[in-house]
Amino acid sequence: MTLQHLLSYMRRACDDYHMIAPGDKIAVGVSGGKDSLTTLAGMAAMRRFHQSSYTLTAITVDLGFPGFDTAPVREYCDKLEVPYTVVPTDIADIVFNIRKENNPCALCAKMRKGALNDAAIRSGVTKVAYGHNRDDLIHTFFLSLFYEGRMHTCEPVTYLSRTNLHCIRPLMYVPETDVIGFVKKYGLPVTKSPCPVDGSTKREEIKQMVHSMRLAYDHFDEKVFGAIKRRLIDTI
Repeated sequence: MTLQHLLSYMRRACDDYHMIAPGDKIAVGVSGGKDSLTTLAGMAAMRRFHQSSYTLTAITVDLGFPGFDTAPVREYCDKLEVPYTVVPTDIADIVFNIRKENNPCALCAKMRKGALNDAAIRSGVTKVAYGHNRDDLIHTFFLSLFYEGRMHTCEPVTYLSRTNLHCIRPLMYVPETDVIGFVKKYGLPVTKSPCPVDGSTKREEIKQMVHSMRLAYDHFDEKVFGAIKRRLIDTI
Protein backbone atom coordinates (compact mmCIF):
# COMPACT_ATOMS: atom_id res chain seq x y z
CA MET A 1 0.00 0.00 0.00
CA THR A 2 1.30 3.43 -0.92
CA LEU A 3 1.04 6.53 1.24
CA GLN A 4 -1.49 7.97 -1.21
CA HIS A 5 -3.65 4.85 -0.82
CA LEU A 6 -3.42 5.06 2.98
CA LEU A 7 -4.39 8.72 2.97
CA SER A 8 -7.42 7.94 0.80
CA TYR A 9 -8.65 5.43 3.39
CA MET A 10 -7.94 7.72 6.33
CA ARG A 11 -9.39 10.88 4.86
CA ARG A 12 -12.61 9.05 3.98
CA ALA A 13 -12.96 7.73 7.54
CA CYS A 14 -12.20 11.14 9.05
CA ASP A 15 -14.71 12.86 6.77
CA ASP A 16 -17.44 10.20 7.11
CA TYR A 17 -17.44 10.44 10.90
CA HIS A 18 -16.23 14.03 11.43
CA MET A 19 -13.18 12.88 13.35
CA ILE A 20 -11.21 16.10 13.02
CA ALA A 21 -12.29 19.67 13.74
CA PRO A 22 -10.35 22.89 13.09
CA GLY A 23 -7.84 23.59 15.83
CA ASP A 24 -7.74 20.04 17.20
CA LYS A 25 -4.61 18.90 18.99
CA ILE A 26 -4.43 15.18 18.34
CA ALA A 27 -2.27 12.63 20.12
CA VAL A 28 -1.50 9.33 18.41
CA GLY A 29 -1.11 6.51 20.90
CA VAL A 30 2.04 4.77 19.64
CA SER A 31 2.73 1.29 20.99
CA GLY A 32 5.50 0.62 18.51
CA GLY A 33 3.31 -1.84 16.60
CA LYS A 34 2.45 -1.69 12.91
CA ASP A 35 -1.01 -0.17 13.32
CA SER A 36 -0.08 2.72 15.59
CA LEU A 37 2.96 3.61 13.48
CA THR A 38 0.85 3.53 10.30
CA THR A 39 -1.69 5.80 11.98
CA LEU A 40 1.10 8.17 12.97
CA ALA A 41 2.51 8.23 9.43
CA GLY A 42 -0.90 8.91 7.93
CA MET A 43 -1.90 11.59 10.42
CA ALA A 44 1.45 13.34 9.97
CA ALA A 45 1.12 13.35 6.18
CA MET A 46 -2.54 14.42 6.24
CA ARG A 47 -1.62 17.64 8.05
CA ARG A 48 -0.47 19.04 4.71
CA PHE A 49 -3.87 19.08 3.03
CA HIS A 50 -6.76 18.28 5.38
CA GLN A 51 -9.37 21.02 5.42
CA SER A 52 -9.33 21.12 9.24
CA SER A 53 -5.93 22.29 10.40
CA TYR A 54 -4.71 20.35 13.42
CA THR A 55 -1.56 19.80 15.41
CA LEU A 56 -0.13 16.40 16.20
CA THR A 57 1.81 14.75 18.98
CA ALA A 58 2.72 11.14 19.73
CA ILE A 59 2.59 9.37 23.10
CA THR A 60 3.96 5.98 24.08
CA VAL A 61 2.94 4.33 27.34
CA ASP A 62 5.94 2.29 28.49
CA LEU A 63 4.44 -0.68 30.33
CA GLY A 64 7.71 -1.42 32.10
CA PHE A 65 8.77 -4.62 30.32
CA PRO A 66 12.57 -5.03 30.36
CA GLY A 67 14.29 -4.21 27.09
CA PHE A 68 11.49 -2.13 25.56
CA ASP A 69 13.32 0.39 23.36
CA THR A 70 11.55 3.58 22.30
CA ALA A 71 14.57 5.08 20.49
CA PRO A 72 13.47 3.93 16.98
CA VAL A 73 10.03 5.50 17.48
CA ARG A 74 11.61 8.73 18.72
CA GLU A 75 13.81 8.88 15.63
CA TYR A 76 10.78 8.31 13.41
CA CYS A 77 8.82 11.06 15.18
CA ASP A 78 11.75 13.43 14.68
CA LYS A 79 11.70 12.57 10.97
CA LEU A 80 7.97 13.36 10.81
CA GLU A 81 8.41 16.52 12.92
CA VAL A 82 5.99 15.22 15.53
CA PRO A 83 6.65 15.88 19.25
CA TYR A 84 7.05 12.64 21.17
CA THR A 85 6.41 11.75 24.81
CA VAL A 86 7.16 8.49 26.63
CA VAL A 87 5.12 7.80 29.77
CA PRO A 88 6.91 5.37 32.13
CA THR A 89 4.64 3.07 34.15
CA ASP A 90 4.72 -0.08 36.32
CA ILE A 91 1.76 -1.65 34.54
CA ALA A 92 3.60 -4.87 33.64
CA ASP A 93 4.70 -5.41 37.24
CA ILE A 94 1.22 -4.69 38.60
CA VAL A 95 -0.57 -6.98 36.13
CA PHE A 96 1.81 -9.95 36.10
CA ASN A 97 3.63 -9.88 39.45
CA ILE A 98 1.46 -8.05 41.97
CA ARG A 99 -2.06 -8.89 40.77
CA LYS A 100 -1.08 -12.10 38.92
CA GLU A 101 -4.07 -11.67 36.63
CA ASN A 102 -5.57 -14.74 34.98
CA ASN A 103 -6.89 -12.41 32.28
CA PRO A 104 -4.08 -9.83 32.07
CA CYS A 105 -5.22 -8.18 28.84
CA ALA A 106 -8.33 -6.54 30.31
CA LEU A 107 -6.55 -4.87 33.24
CA CYS A 108 -3.53 -3.97 31.13
CA ALA A 109 -5.70 -2.31 28.47
CA LYS A 110 -7.63 -0.34 31.09
CA MET A 111 -4.48 0.91 32.82
CA ARG A 112 -2.71 1.64 29.54
CA LYS A 113 -5.61 3.72 28.24
CA GLY A 114 -5.80 5.56 31.56
CA ALA A 115 -2.10 6.44 31.41
CA LEU A 116 -2.42 7.52 27.77
CA ASN A 117 -5.45 9.70 28.47
CA ASP A 118 -3.80 11.31 31.51
CA ALA A 119 -0.73 12.16 29.43
CA ALA A 120 -2.93 13.53 26.65
CA ILE A 121 -4.77 15.80 29.08
CA ARG A 122 -1.48 17.11 30.47
CA SER A 123 -0.42 17.93 26.91
CA GLY A 124 -3.59 19.87 26.18
CA VAL A 125 -4.81 17.29 23.68
CA THR A 126 -8.44 17.28 22.51
CA LYS A 127 -8.45 13.92 20.71
CA VAL A 128 -6.54 10.65 20.90
CA ALA A 129 -6.07 8.59 17.74
CA TYR A 130 -6.01 4.81 18.10
CA GLY A 131 -4.62 2.43 15.46
CA HIS A 132 -7.57 0.06 15.12
CA ASN A 133 -7.80 -1.20 11.53
CA ARG A 134 -10.74 -2.84 9.75
CA ASP A 135 -9.74 -6.32 10.90
CA ASP A 136 -9.68 -5.11 14.51
CA LEU A 137 -13.28 -3.93 14.24
CA ILE A 138 -14.30 -7.32 12.84
CA HIS A 139 -12.40 -9.20 15.56
CA THR A 140 -13.91 -7.02 18.29
CA PHE A 141 -17.39 -7.74 16.93
CA PHE A 142 -16.89 -11.52 17.21
CA LEU A 143 -15.18 -11.22 20.59
CA SER A 144 -18.15 -9.29 21.92
CA LEU A 145 -20.64 -11.69 20.36
CA PHE A 146 -19.01 -14.90 21.62
CA TYR A 147 -17.72 -13.79 25.02
CA GLU A 148 -20.16 -11.06 26.08
CA GLY A 149 -23.34 -12.09 24.30
CA ARG A 150 -23.84 -8.73 22.64
CA MET A 151 -23.23 -7.11 19.25
CA HIS A 152 -20.64 -4.41 19.67
CA THR A 153 -17.44 -3.13 18.11
CA CYS A 154 -15.09 -0.15 18.25
CA GLU A 155 -16.83 3.13 17.45
CA PRO A 156 -15.29 5.55 14.93
CA VAL A 157 -15.46 8.32 17.53
CA THR A 158 -15.85 7.79 21.26
CA TYR A 159 -16.45 10.62 23.72
CA LEU A 160 -14.99 10.09 27.18
CA SER A 161 -17.09 12.31 29.42
CA ARG A 162 -14.89 11.87 32.50
CA THR A 163 -11.84 13.25 30.69
CA ASN A 164 -13.52 15.41 28.03
CA LEU A 165 -11.46 13.60 25.38
CA HIS A 166 -12.57 12.12 22.07
CA CYS A 167 -10.99 8.91 20.79
CA ILE A 168 -10.85 8.56 17.01
CA ARG A 169 -10.01 5.59 14.77
CA PRO A 170 -8.85 6.93 11.40
CA LEU A 171 -7.51 3.52 10.30
CA MET A 172 -10.94 1.87 10.53
CA TYR A 173 -11.32 1.33 6.75
CA VAL A 174 -7.83 -0.10 6.23
CA PRO A 175 -7.47 -3.91 5.93
CA GLU A 176 -4.67 -5.38 8.03
CA THR A 177 -2.95 -6.79 4.93
CA ASP A 178 -2.62 -3.24 3.58
CA VAL A 179 -1.13 -2.07 6.88
CA ILE A 180 1.46 -4.84 6.67
CA GLY A 181 2.27 -3.85 3.10
CA PHE A 182 2.61 -0.19 4.06
CA VAL A 183 4.98 -0.99 6.93
CA LYS A 184 7.20 -3.08 4.66
CA LYS A 185 7.18 -0.56 1.80
CA TYR A 186 8.21 2.39 3.96
CA GLY A 187 10.33 0.58 6.52
CA LEU A 188 8.47 1.71 9.63
CA PRO A 189 10.35 0.94 12.88
CA VAL A 190 8.01 -1.72 14.26
CA THR A 191 8.94 -2.94 17.75
CA LYS A 192 7.91 -6.46 18.72
CA SER A 193 5.67 -6.58 21.77
CA PRO A 194 7.56 -7.80 24.86
CA CYS A 195 4.34 -8.98 26.51
CA PRO A 196 4.60 -12.67 27.55
CA VAL A 197 1.02 -13.42 26.46
CA ASP A 198 1.31 -11.77 23.06
CA GLY A 199 -0.08 -14.17 20.44
CA SER A 200 -1.93 -16.41 22.91
CA THR A 201 -5.00 -14.33 23.76
CA LYS A 202 -8.72 -14.69 23.08
CA ARG A 203 -8.33 -12.04 20.39
CA GLU A 204 -5.72 -14.20 18.68
CA GLU A 205 -8.15 -17.15 18.77
CA ILE A 206 -10.81 -15.02 17.11
CA LYS A 207 -8.26 -13.81 14.57
CA GLN A 208 -7.50 -17.40 13.58
CA MET A 209 -11.22 -18.20 13.37
CA VAL A 210 -11.80 -15.21 11.08
CA HIS A 211 -8.88 -16.31 8.91
CA SER A 212 -10.46 -19.76 8.48
CA MET A 213 -13.84 -18.26 7.58
CA ARG A 214 -12.16 -15.90 5.14
CA LEU A 215 -10.81 -18.93 3.28
CA ALA A 216 -14.20 -20.63 3.28
CA TYR A 217 -16.44 -17.73 2.24
CA ASP A 218 -15.92 -15.31 -0.64
CA HIS A 219 -15.64 -11.62 0.28
CA PHE A 220 -16.03 -12.51 3.95
CA ASP A 221 -14.41 -9.35 5.33
CA GLU A 222 -16.33 -6.99 3.06
CA LYS A 223 -19.67 -8.61 3.92
CA VAL A 224 -19.07 -8.71 7.69
CA PHE A 225 -17.67 -5.18 7.85
CA GLY A 226 -20.54 -3.95 5.69
CA ALA A 227 -23.04 -5.46 8.11
CA ILE A 228 -21.18 -4.01 11.11
CA LYS A 229 -21.10 -0.58 9.51
CA ARG A 230 -24.77 -0.56 8.53
CA ARG A 231 -26.20 -2.04 11.74
CA LEU A 232 -23.79 -0.93 14.45
CA ILE A 233 -21.55 1.94 13.44
CA ASP A 234 -23.85 4.08 11.28
CA THR A 235 -26.69 3.81 13.82
CA ILE A 236 -24.64 5.18 16.73
